[in-house]
Amino acid sequence: MNLTHRHRLRVIYAQTDRMNVVYYSRYYEFFEAARSAFLRRINVPYEQMEREGIFLPVVESHCRYFRPATYEDLLTIETRLEDEPKVKIKLSYKVYKDGVERPIAEGYTIHSFVNSDLQPVEVPEAFLACTRKYTGQVLEDEASP
Repeated sequence: MNLTHRHRLRVIYAQTDRMNVVYYSRYYEFFEAARSAFLRRINVPYEQMEREGIFLPVVESHCRYFRPATYEDLLTIETRLEDEPKVKIKLSYKVYKDGVERPIAEGYTIHSFVNSDLQPVEVPEAFLACTRKYTGQVLEDEASP
């Protein structure tokens, strides 16, 4: 399975530090925004999953930084699902700045599928069906930032 989604966003002033660069923890917010857009784009919005009693807490995360982003930069966060999820799902991210060929940051998050009692559950079949439907595709946001 290989499914990729591209989410675009613009850096706002509140996301930068005194050096005028994006504060390191903000990249996890970028990952979350991209993850939410990814789930909406494959027709499995996280809000819907929660209503159905399925939650995806982060159980592991990592980010590596190569070059800074600054105020007003336009970023593309590429989210990739490489393996069909079982009880856990791993999403990889690459952050690109417009005009820069290589990623400025990359990382991943691993989430566990759990119920409202935080007990592990199997991946819902509807979720798997949606990911399979888009396997091999590169999806874009429906609207620009």
